[in-house]
Amino acid sequence: QVQLVESGGGLVQSGGSLRLSCATSGRTLSDYAMGWFRQAPGKERDFAAAVTWNGGFVYYADAVKGRFTISRDNAKNTVYLQMTSLKPEDTAVYYCAAVQYGSGYDYLSRRGVYDYWGQGTQVTVSS
Repeated sequence: QVQLVESGGGLVQSGGSLRLSCATSGRTLSDYAMGWFRQAPGKERDFAAAVTWNGGFVYYADAVKGRFTISRDNAKNTVYLQMTSLKPEDTAVYYCAAVQYGSGYDYLSRRGVYDYWGQGTQVTVSS
């Protein structure tokens, strides 16, 4: 079992920045690829970013490419999502997720492959 706890969400003005953290416990983080997904009210949970188990490869949705950066610190059992140039359309609940190993955009962008999910953290961007 892997437990995931997100933090760092909040209210920010358009153009601002936030850094989300996902603290993990229960298993060795380095065994898992990690993803960030987001869900706006009334919409499906969409892929935002993912990173392979060793940080060697990162993947981004087109909507966040160039603005968001995913990273991981396996020694601290934590994954991060640095978000810059935030827009009102980035408003959503952000979830981190874990899947054992795995790589490639086509695989890690699919929410159905992830085995573990956090409870989410709200990000609200005001215009």
